[in-house]
Amino acid sequence: MSHVLTAVAWPYANGPRHIGHVSGFGVPSDVFSRYMRMAGHDVLMVSGTDEHGTPILVQAEHEGVTARELADRYNQVIVEDLHALGLSYDLFTRTTTRNHYAVAQELFKTLHRNGYMIEQTTRGAISPSTGRTLPDRYIEGTCPICGYDGARGDQCDSCGNQLDATELINPRSRINGETPEFVDTEHFFLDLPALADALGEWLRTRADWRPNVLKFALNLVEDMRPRAMTRDIDWGIPVPLEGWEDNPNKRLYVWFDAVIGYLSASIEWARRGGDPEAWRKWWGAQPSRGEAADEALSYYFMGKDNITFHAQIWPCELLAYDGRGAKGGEPGEYGTLNLPTEVVSSEFLTMEGRKFSSSRRVVIYVRDFLERYDADALRYFIAVAGPENNDTDFTWAEFLRRNNDELVAGWGNLVNRSISMAAKNFGEIPAAVELTDADRALLAVSKEGFAKVGGLLEKHRQKAAIGDAMKVVAEANKYLSDQAPWKLKSEQDKPRQGTILHVALQVVDDCKTMVAPFLPHSSQKVHELLGGSGVFAPMPEIVKVADLDGGPDYPILTGDYDTGARWESVPLETGRKLAPPKPIFKKLDPSIVDEELARLEHQAP
Repeated sequence: MSHVLTAVAWPYANGPRHIGHVSGFGVPSDVFSRYMRMAGHDVLMVSGTDEHGTPILVQAEHEGVTARELADRYNQVIVEDLHALGLSYDLFTRTTTRNHYAVAQELFKTLHRNGYMIEQTTRGAISPSTGRTLPDRYIEGTCPICGYDGARGDQCDSCGNQLDATELINPRSRINGETPEFVDTEHFFLDLPALADALGEWLRTRADWRPNVLKFALNLVEDMRPRAMTRDIDWGIPVPLEGWEDNPNKRLYVWFDAVIGYLSASIEWARRGGDPEAWRKWWGAQPSRGEAADEALSYYFMGKDNITFHAQIWPCELLAYDGRGAKGGEPGEYGTLNLPTEVVSSEFLTMEGRKFSSSRRVVIYVRDFLERYDADALRYFIAVAGPENNDTDFTWAEFLRRNNDELVAGWGNLVNRSISMAAKNFGEIPAAVELTDADRALLAVSKEGFAKVGGLLEKHRQKAAIGDAMKVVAEANKYLSDQAPWKLKSEQDKPRQGTILHVALQVVDDCKTMVAPFLPHSSQKVHELLGGSGVFAPMPEIVKVADLDGGPDYPILTGDYDTGARWESVPLETGRKLAPPKPIFKKLDPSIVDEELARLEHQAP
């Protein structure tokens, strides 16, 4: 058994999240966590809403509310949406807690003490019309390296190079299109060049990462420049140094503090559980006197636009905190902290051939989707057709086909017809009297599925994993068609009919376990249809809590996930009572395709 940290990208609280977001960070991380728990590992899945930075201020001003009011509203919306999807967070919190402020400031102070936070004068962008600072992500222009016209002031998404807003050709504000003014300003920079060798050495040990992620990360090492970690802004975490902390217009960079959330959320979880030091089991964190750390693995889930921050900035923050860069240094009060085991980045999901965009209204929000369709239908589509290694396109026609042809006619049909026949003819799970070669062959395929599907899930190959699970479903459907138990109507044939149905129900039970990480809601239903009691696929809860250090109350996602099933075939109990089943999936009318396309066109500007 290992201690497994599932570190899930923090959704930004300037609006509701759409299905493109959860296809990258939400569902894949939950599938992995559910499987690892079932396989016997001690999992800690953490995240929360990211609530600092200029986009929050811009949206708050647009809506006529304060930044805190905006963050509160969308934190609640996001918590409810992730709950409805069944994402099994041990703690989903937020970055405006006093616990998070304290942890972020501790990392900054230690990085500064170790020499990796250097003070420099730089050129900052100002909006001529408002006088407000424009962060580099809110400036775009032409990339001076590759000529891409949509480059941002911090990075070009076309060539992947780190940029400075002053380098852009024809820079313009993304807020109102005006040309920014550049003025001198003082900021703290993370000394990335002093950490480049340590980062490169570590990255070259990551041979089992997804090739696109590792290649991108290694390319970043080739051009490491100091990067500003403070901002001219009044919404965020104060800079914890004398002469800076009382300045109302200087705050830590939102991306500096957001990635620290993985650590602060782990610490908050431990504090809420009554053992303030428990988080150390997942971070390999020991006091600096050098005690051996427990084995701890950590997997970071996000979309590909966040690779820079998780494969460069966050590891460099950890290396600097541990004193492992060119300037040396000593770890702070948290001790030596583990670097990520793997950065698991997904590609982008588009929608009907267009990039998701809330501003352009090419979007379907999670809440709107779940008002019309089941959570497991969306989870299945993301698992089987999501952007695991390539950009993929969500179309309503394909969603309809996957739902009706695979979920309803495949898995749902197997569940319904096997339990229906057993309930009608026996009223219970019948006994298996004498197995034939065909019976044994199907049971062997089913048992072998656990090793195949589990092995793929451990390697983050979720498309292949759900594909293999559905192959077992297909084999079971073929077995029923070949054996035709409905034709065995005489008393003499009853034992054989019962044996066939027992075998089929055993495979249904196995399959409900194999697909449970992907489809937890329907797996719980199948568990109950088979006469099972209690919780098979645990679900998260929304709990209103008080800030541990005196701040405002807020909702969290948490849950008890130790009550669920294990990753193994469990022999069915003969004689367990069965009732005629209800369908576990809804067959969708083809008319939804035209309806949804019309809705999409209607909402476009």
